[in-house]
Amino acid sequence: MNRRQLQKLGVPPDCVPTAIDALRIAASTDLGMGLKGKRARQTIADVVAAPENFLADPIWSRLAQALEDEATQVVHAPITYQTWGSDIDPGAHAQMRDACRVPSAVGAALMPDAHIGYGLPIGGVLACEDAVIPYAVGVDIACRMKLSVLDMPTDALTESREQFRVALEKGTRFGVGCTHSPAQSHEVLDADWNITRITREKKDTAWKQLGTSGSGNHFVEFGTLTLKQRDEQLGLDAGKYVSLLSHSGSRGVGAAVCSTYSQLAQRLLPKRFQNLGRLAWLDLASDAGQEYWAAMNLMGDYAAANHAVIHRLVSKLLGAHAIAGIENHHNFAWLERHQGKQVVVHRKGATPAGQGVLGVIPGSMATPAFVVRGLGNPASLASAAHGAGRKMSRRQAKDTFRFSQIKHELADRGIEVLAAGSDEVPGVYKDIHQVMAAQRDLVEIVAQFDPCIVRMCGDGSRAED
Repeated sequence: MNRRQLQKLGVPPDCVPTAIDALRIAASTDLGMGLKGKRARQTIADVVAAPENFLADPIWSRLAQALEDEATQVVHAPITYQTWGSDIDPGAHAQMRDACRVPSAVGAALMPDAHIGYGLPIGGVLACEDAVIPYAVGVDIACRMKLSVLDMPTDALTESREQFRVALEKGTRFGVGCTHSPAQSHEVLDADWNITRITREKKDTAWKQLGTSGSGNHFVEFGTLTLKQRDEQLGLDAGKYVSLLSHSGSRGVGAAVCSTYSQLAQRLLPKRFQNLGRLAWLDLASDAGQEYWAAMNLMGDYAAANHAVIHRLVSKLLGAHAIAGIENHHNFAWLERHQGKQVVVHRKGATPAGQGVLGVIPGSMATPAFVVRGLGNPASLASAAHGAGRKMSRRQAKDTFRFSQIKHELADRGIEVLAAGSDEVPGVYKDIHQVMAAQRDLVEIVAQFDPCIVRMCGDGSRAED
């Protein structure tokens, strides 16, 4: 049955795709008994006439619900959101207001490092009922931080500096599309990559890129971690420690998953919500929603494996071992309980900050990163900033700064940058100390990491933050 025939039976235009999906399922399953022809037309007419009778039907429930929603034209009043910090681009607020109009949205917050992204702003947190928004997770699914505390004396950063340089130069790769040679191994490659078509097709790419860092604001760096008092959770005494810190995500395969399912979500978006664009969602109970959810979680495992390989290789080149560590995603969606119900919490450029949860919030190549412990503030949906946050576009940064000059200035301060672009120099970021001060009710600072030797992508390519 085509669109015109369905509309003649009374199916509203916005509900036609759902009706076609239901007919396809009914025609291909034993449950539908090969429904077609006159019986199919009569069934559609019955659902249109009394959708309430089909809300529990395994085949027709989605069409029935769509018809009921269309009939009542349910208007969802936008929810409100709380903001931390004041130095936030008006465009990020505009994106957040749009996100609050998503029909399934039940909670939202904007972190002090917020700036414009795609769909949901970077630094945006959005809780939805029974729906997941691919672009509210982001292009770089499961972008994350990993910090390893190493069993080396801090004076080695000065006395054995060349060894640290070599470890960063040879321990990972940077750049869009870059691969690792030789290809690395990790148990994540033994997972089921056949859960979706796109993960199956991209497994070989994922294998080749395992242990690489990509582009944009991704980095691997050495520095000193300072604890002012013993921390039982970390298992470390007060003091200074040589540490390795990395920032990257799920590379090309994660971007492919985002592209595939965000495009599908936008195709399924009802016409009356077309203005939401990249905030298009997938019903978590639908086949597409379940596929994306499975792929997203696989990307989480892959991103963690990516960092594990980087830290393994870099530490081995240095002849060091990790004695403690912390890691966290900041582009992901979690099933959590808030306001007494289970919801999907999207944190796009936001760090999980549940009660007692450890995380890492970086500054820039010239400013500290902080190990933090979450305070579980319900107003922020137990979230915090994921970094300092950009205050300048990449294009403006390239027109404003010259990396060679900044590199020389940083060297005078004892910070060596092996490679980076002018769009990642310290001046493009907000003051990390102000960002941390703006979220004292979200996290407590446990330790401070000061960068010493930094490596980023130096070819000017970019990735979404």
